[in-house]
Amino acid sequence: MLVLTESVIRASFVNCSKGEAKRLAVPNDLEMRPWDDLDFLGWRDPSAPQRAYLVAETDGRLTGVVLRAATHQIGRVRHSMCSFCLTTHLGGGVSLMTAPKAGPSGRQGDSVGTYLCSDLACSLYLRGKKHAGPPAPEPLPLPERIDRVRTTLATFLGKVTE
Repeated sequence: MLVLTESVIRASFVNCSKGEAKRLAVPNDLEMRPWDDLDFLGWRDPSAPQRAYLVAETDGRLTGVVLRAATHQIGRVRHSMCSFCLTTHLGGGVSLMTAPKAGPSGRQGDSVGTYLCSDLACSLYLRGKKHAGPPAPEPLPLPERIDRVRTTLATFLGKVTE
């Protein structure tokens, strides 16, 4: 992924107003991010943990979306799998994230949801740079797994922007 600046990140959001994009909490450690290992930039808002953000390049264009993490957690401990990287987490390691659709349908309340790693570090789990527990055997080589994540990501972003 290309190294992103705060102004480029703010300008990329498609499912919120320009005013909301101006006020959202952008990570203050952008220069420290492992850009070469990222398929997308994802982060949680430290002042509002149910808010999350995702910025990715698809079809040569940068697209940012505002996400909301479900607050309801199931009482018992269970394993859950991320829809992007297929990493299995125990307990709250995966969250249902919903994104309002861009445009008029989003203003009417339409949204798209998917299950993602709660910390949005899918790229790092995929590459073995971060661990959620014992690794599950994966039959695909890393380049094919990266392609799978990028395809799934593009599909999700396409649903948000359609």
